[in-house]
Amino acid sequence: MPQVPAPRPPLLAASGATLVAAARPAAPRTAPPGPYARLFAVPGARAFTLWGLLARLPAGMNGVAAVLMITAARGSYALAGAVTATGLAATAVVAPWTARLVDRYGQGRVAVPAALVAALGSLALVACVRYGAPAWALCAAYAATATAPNTGGMARARWAHLFRDDPAARHTANAFEQAADEVCFMLGPVLAAFLCTTLVPEAGTLTGTALFLAGTVLFATRRRTEPPVAPAPADRRSPLRDNPRLALLLAVFLGTGALFGSLEVVTVGFADAQRHRGLAGAVLGLQAAGSCAAGLVYGRVRPAGPAGARFRRCLAAMAALAPLPLLAAHTGGLPALAGALLVAGMATAPTMVTGMGLVQAATPPGRLNEGMTLAVTALLGGIAAGSAAGGWTVQHLGAPAGYAVPAAAAALALLTAVAGRAGDGPRPRGRAGGHPVRGPGRTAGRQEIS
Repeated sequence: MPQVPAPRPPLLAASGATLVAAARPAAPRTAPPGPYARLFAVPGARAFTLWGLLARLPAGMNGVAAVLMITAARGSYALAGAVTATGLAATAVVAPWTARLVDRYGQGRVAVPAALVAALGSLALVACVRYGAPAWALCAAYAATATAPNTGGMARARWAHLFRDDPAARHTANAFEQAADEVCFMLGPVLAAFLCTTLVPEAGTLTGTALFLAGTVLFATRRRTEPPVAPAPADRRSPLRDNPRLALLLAVFLGTGALFGSLEVVTVGFADAQRHRGLAGAVLGLQAAGSCAAGLVYGRVRPAGPAGARFRRCLAAMAALAPLPLLAAHTGGLPALAGALLVAGMATAPTMVTGMGLVQAATPPGRLNEGMTLAVTALLGGIAAGSAAGGWTVQHLGAPAGYAVPAAAAALALLTAVAGRAGDGPRPRGRAGGHPVRGPGRTAGRQEIS
């Protein structure tokens, strides 16, 4: 219960033989800090956020940079889609193991060596494209980037640790992290397209590699806010074992990832067909801008009701807006497509924020990095499939028809969630006992994560 401040004692002054009491002036009232100001009042939060953003910016660059570099050298969107799909599929396999090492040994000890291996993979891809290596070599080089640590997941784990007893602050932190992801996917494609089209086709990948490596090293050295290492679990099986609730959420994320991956490749192909190849990044950035704005607004409110129902409503909004780019591509040019992507993107952040909260609630204690990375790898697996499907469709049916792929992916994600009632069900229970988990990122009681 909030405490009522005690009355301030009066000022006393002597006037001759008389003691005079005067009321003190009222203390100025200060407005309580906003939800985002509360996050960054925590010591060390600004530093790890800044360097984490630097490490994550290349995530928005890599796909566009690879597509532009490969198509400039080989002239094939199908090959570009296949190469990026191979790398993303490899990440879907390797990233959970990297996250498990992070949970077991700590972010600082694992992130830097993992980032070094991934950076070498990016450099190998540039060399393979530059010197005419066969297609399989391009795929193998890009697959080596799969060890890249999930900086976004590590940042969310830090917030979950810092605000483990404050669900409202965790909701705001998750919304901020999603908005940060969208900023990276808003600026990343623009920067990649600019570098690849104005300098050399390899410039986007090389710049992204340098930013990723520097940002990861600086993030990992911010030890003040790093979550403590969890003790080795007695049960070392994947969090997916005996956890149908988490498995269903990952299946939904697979469909949403297919939407993101196909949208990227198809938009690059559409801009190229419109003879505005250099504007592809800016057009994709508008989709991320719509999502970023929606995410920041969503983080300032406290949504009511069960999170599972909210998640399905967000997916329904995404499926309803996904056909807009398809309509714009068939009836207008690049400006109409840009507007459609801006509006369609507004459903992305609320969907992802709510979904990530559900993933945190469904993950066993001490496995938070691994659980969130499984969600990201499901997204990456969907992105891989969407990239390949989008590239094939652009190559054989034309760019406007390619926008049917993201629309179908959004509908599939919604149907999966509705059929399985994604987000509903009991919380994960401890292996040694029968009580609901009360770990970072969760509260006891009903399943209503916000």
